[in-house]
Amino acid sequence: MLKRLFSRSKKNPYGWFGDYSSWSAVLEKAGGYDKDIILERTKNALLKVKNGEAVYERDSVTFDKKEYPYALIAFLQLSASIKKRPIHVLDFGGSLGTTYYQVKDFFTAEQCASWNIVEQPHYVDCGKANFEDQTLKFYKSIEECQAEKKVDLVLLSSSVQYLEKPHAFLSKLALYNFPFIIFDRTAFNNSPNDRLTLQVVPPEVYPASYPSWFFHEEFFLSHFSNQYKVIAQFPSYVEGEEIMCIDEKPVATNKGFYLINLSENA
Repeated sequence: MLKRLFSRSKKNPYGWFGDYSSWSAVLEKAGGYDKDIILERTKNALLKVKNGEAVYERDSVTFDKKEYPYALIAFLQLSASIKKRPIHVLDFGGSLGTTYYQVKDFFTAEQCASWNIVEQPHYVDCGKANFEDQTLKFYKSIEECQAEKKVDLVLLSSSVQYLEKPHAFLSKLALYNFPFIIFDRTAFNNSPNDRLTLQVVPPEVYPASYPSWFFHEEFFLSHFSNQYKVIAQFPSYVEGEEIMCIDEKPVATNKGFYLINLSENA
């Protein structure tokens, strides 16, 4: 009985913690996101997917049953339907192709002209060496991708919350004037302010910790209010992510938004 009570009261050391005043304050306690072990585990997991040894990868972990992001697939297909042609997708922070391998069975060549991942330089080098093909490409910046492709849709899946200055990035993103934007698996705080936390990852995924934002939804979307219409919002497809805890309290949500440039409706 005492053992059960102790187990219930023991604090979970993994998850999201704190309310930090600055990025540097979190970094003093964080281990970072660019560790070689993260890239190595992600590469090995996705190679298993690519080679048919696993069906699905998320955050470097392989699964024998695929979880399909049906809302995301629907909005990718809808965007191609609106354009009446295969579209060029820019997947910002898309790792080595996690989402691409999830959706490619439904988002086919008749709808997808190219899938272009913008990532950190060491991910791009690894992607080019191990995963790049006629459809899947890797770039170190949005500008580098744009120099080769006319991007139709930008996907940001669980990536904006890991930027040091997300609002500066969002303001710049709006200026590109892309026809479609999809935010997926993005963390929003229930309070009226952004909240900066320390995320501690379970070691069975990979040993790491890093800063992670929870956004104020209205302020987040205000960057796009002049030229975009929010068509839909949708919950995370990952079980258990719809409600998120900070300091073990359910005070946040993880969801997505589909935005269409107003010029597409003209």
